[in-house]
Amino acid sequence: MDKNVKRVLVEKRNGFDLEARALKKDIEESLHITSVDSLRVLNRYDVEGISDEVFQNAANSIFSEPNLDVVYFEEVPCNENERVFAVEYLPGQYDQRADWAAQCIRILNQGMRPELKSAKEYILSGNITDEEFNKIKGYIINPVDSREAGLEKSESLALVTEKPTEVEILDGFIELDEEGLNNFVKSQGLAMTLEDLKHVQVYFRDDEHRNPTITEIKVLDTYWSDHCRHTTFMTELENVEIAEGKYTDAIKETFDDYMNTRKEIYVDRKKDVCLMDIATLAMKKLKKEGKLADLDESEEINACSINVDVEIDGKPEKYLVM
Repeated sequence: MDKNVKRVLVEKRNGFDLEARALKKDIEESLHITSVDSLRVLNRYDVEGISDEVFQNAANSIFSEPNLDVVYFEEVPCNENERVFAVEYLPGQYDQRADWAAQCIRILNQGMRPELKSAKEYILSGNITDEEFNKIKGYIINPVDSREAGLEKSESLALVTEKPTEVEILDGFIELDEEGLNNFVKSQGLAMTLEDLKHVQVYFRDDEHRNPTITEIKVLDTYWSDHCRHTTFMTELENVEIAEGKYTDAIKETFDDYMNTRKEIYVDRKKDVCLMDIATLAMKKLKKEGKLADLDESEEINACSINVDVEIDGKPEKYLVM
């Protein structure tokens, strides 16, 4: 097995580069940056564990379509005035493009699945300032699931994991005064408020008689955030005001339609006007009209889902389609 890492970059031909054109327009309209003269988007694949022959076959049949794509091996020629950056998924995030490509190569590679990583490279030209370039990168890179990738090719694609350090105990947490707790909320970027954290402090001081670990605080904050979000969706909307703007009439018309539809749906019961109800009422209307008999229903509907029977290996299984 060839342990060398091979790289291929694939770019849509002129006229088929719809993603790049749409992104350039989005940057102009959303960020108000007009200094980008051209923008190119390339899918980058680094592969380890295949022969040169298999790699060439994959480059022309899996990574690209010859009539639509331009293929570059190892690197893309760039001018001095062009700015380049790459984006990849964070470790642990599912990369559908890489998984799909690896499965396809496995067929060519006598059943052996290679190591494969994918990324997107962006090449921008124009009189772009450093501030504008950083603003564009911040707009494109979603830190929740992605990060900026290096432009240099790695010697190996094997995942290297660091040994976890000891979990930090927050010494002095239960003795913090209000100012200290407030600073802690800000420094840790917690979803809970100062009053929430005071409640947590009292619990660890009076019930546990110890300082918490940072992991305990982060887990509590995650569930706290989820609870608050759910509470927000279910909060009754008593006074709804629609601000004046470009789409005011359309929004008012839609909201009036929602309020009228409620009278049809909730004939025999009271239901609060809330964000959750706004999101799911259309499905309930279709259900009442007999157009959606397989709607999933429970005491706490928080999404529009339908029940379906799917045949898996000759046996029916119950699935929810979101």
